[in-house]
Amino acid sequence: MRKIPNNGNLKMAYPLGLFVCLFIYVAYIKWHWASATQAFFSITEVATGARRGQQAHSPTRPSGRGHAVFYGIMFDAGSTGTRIHIFQFAQQPRETPTLTHETFRALKPGLSAYADDAEKSTQGIQELLDVAKQEIPFDFWKVTPLVLKATAGLRLLPEEKAQKLLQKVEEVFKASPFLVGEDCVSIMNGTDEGVSAWITVNFLTGSLKAPGRSSVGMLDLGGGSTQITFLPSTEGTLQTSPAGYITSLQVFNRTYQLYSYSYLGLGLMSARLALLGGVEGQPAKDGKELVSPCLPPGFKGEWEHAEVTYRISGEKATGNPHELCAHRVSEILRGKVHRTEEVKHVDFYAFSYYYDLAAQVGLIDAERGGSLVVGDFEIAAKYVCRTMETHTQSSPFVCMDLTYVSLLLQEFGFPGNRVLKLTRKIDNIETSWALGAIFHYIDSLRRPKGPANE
Repeated sequence: MRKIPNNGNLKMAYPLGLFVCLFIYVAYIKWHWASATQAFFSITEVATGARRGQQAHSPTRPSGRGHAVFYGIMFDAGSTGTRIHIFQFAQQPRETPTLTHETFRALKPGLSAYADDAEKSTQGIQELLDVAKQEIPFDFWKVTPLVLKATAGLRLLPEEKAQKLLQKVEEVFKASPFLVGEDCVSIMNGTDEGVSAWITVNFLTGSLKAPGRSSVGMLDLGGGSTQITFLPSTEGTLQTSPAGYITSLQVFNRTYQLYSYSYLGLGLMSARLALLGGVEGQPAKDGKELVSPCLPPGFKGEWEHAEVTYRISGEKATGNPHELCAHRVSEILRGKVHRTEEVKHVDFYAFSYYYDLAAQVGLIDAERGGSLVVGDFEIAAKYVCRTMETHTQSSPFVCMDLTYVSLLLQEFGFPGNRVLKLTRKIDNIETSWALGAIFHYIDSLRRPKGPANE
């Protein structure tokens, strides 16, 4: 006769089994969460002080596939426009983050255009913030750092006007749902701009992920300033460089001693004004016409720079047009640029107006970019200056711009046969300083606060 099971024992077994299963499940979830979040860092402490009344959260979320996901928003307030970069990252425990997606939008004009009416600057900022809200999941808003870095456009403004613009932006930021720190809005140091661009290109080329891999140098030519940054391999460069040219960078748990310098006033638009004999931020005296041998002979027109309109014209002079223009360029560059021998042996990427100018005259493909040698700019300059009367109205500045870029690179120490890689994107990611800057900013948030870090 079959024995009937004891229902009392069975009733006790069910809850006990359920409890054991629940304990194992909770233990697994806690282990999984810890392994995903410890890979990066916690902004909990920072968030507490970043926004009064805002509850602190971790900036990462486990994806269910063993890695953490997080976002960062960087505004690039340049001299010619304001751009937003929205980055999505993933990170395995104890590994360098991976960029999984970028959203990019741009608006013109730049913030500096609103120097006399700061209220008008907020509309464009809000429009770009709305893009971020659409791109970033709601649950991540409160833990996503929001930062604006202004570059040469605001560095060239009177301090009072620049600070008023930044204050307006900060008001808009603090009304947003994103993570806003005390230093969320600032004018970027020129050297930091170069260092951030160096981080970007070396992250995208894989150099920062493989410590033994050779890094690449970075050349950036903006409207108001130009930067050069590379990692010296010789002690001589570190020892002989002038004060202010060597900077220490700590990122991804490694420290780099970089050669990096930003030349304010040597960006392409500022150089144009200097070559025309104008003064930054000031109209020509008594509305005087600015004349240059770098413009086509007989050319007359108007040119707007930093919200000032200038009357300009070409100089009718005898002689070789390129030599006349080169002489004028040499005058404004004399004694302003430090030359270092090591650039002859480092692979460099060149961005911004280097790219635009090369594409404009057919030295590289306008969409895909490409490589050229430094001497190609001089060859193009000589040809364009000789024939500039044929493109007087369409591109009156091309002789001036090519001659300036050619001589600027020579002043840096680049030989004519040195290869430069010109690109806007690496692996379909914009090669601006913004990616490096958000990495550096987030990295700074995780460092312990103390006298040594302040």
